[in-house]
Amino acid sequence: MSAPAFSDTRRYEQACDQAIAMCDGNLRSTIKALIMANEYLEIELAELQAAVAAGCVPTLPTHARSTAA
Repeated sequence: MSAPAFSDTRRYEQACDQAIAMCDGNLRSTIKALIMANEYLEIELAELQAAVAAGCVPTLPTHARSTAA
């Protein structure tokens, strides 16, 4: 895996600053919030993977099907 581009690094720095600001500068709270968000996303991913494995395939909304090329 290659190193992130400069714009990615800047985006990550801004995201870090925003997360810390949302937790009033408390780094422990910031880390805790990020861990909780990550766990939520891991659960969502596992549920989606289980649905796909069971044969559930999402369908496109009707308007999206008509514009697909």
